[in-house]
Amino acid sequence: MNEVQWSTRALRQVRKLPEVVRLQINEAVADLENMPDCQQVKALQNHRCGYRRRVGQYRILFDWDSIVHIVSIEEVRRRNERTY
Repeated sequence: MNEVQWSTRALRQVRKLPEVVRLQINEAVADLENMPDCQQVKALQNHRCGYRRRVGQYRILFDWDSIVHIVSIEEVRRRNERTY
């Protein structure tokens, strides 16, 4: 089981989202406690965050430290040409 930590930036981004999307993102983040056994997760290359999780039109960008079991949520962004 992993511990989930939110960056200040990610919390600010989530607060601005509609409530329906916010609930979906919170459910997806809760599922990240089970890393690496999560669906919709992809390792990123040449990006400052190591992984991303898809939630509809939004992406949760995060890092995962498998040794100390910490998932660090860095950003939550709407998918567009500037997301990656």
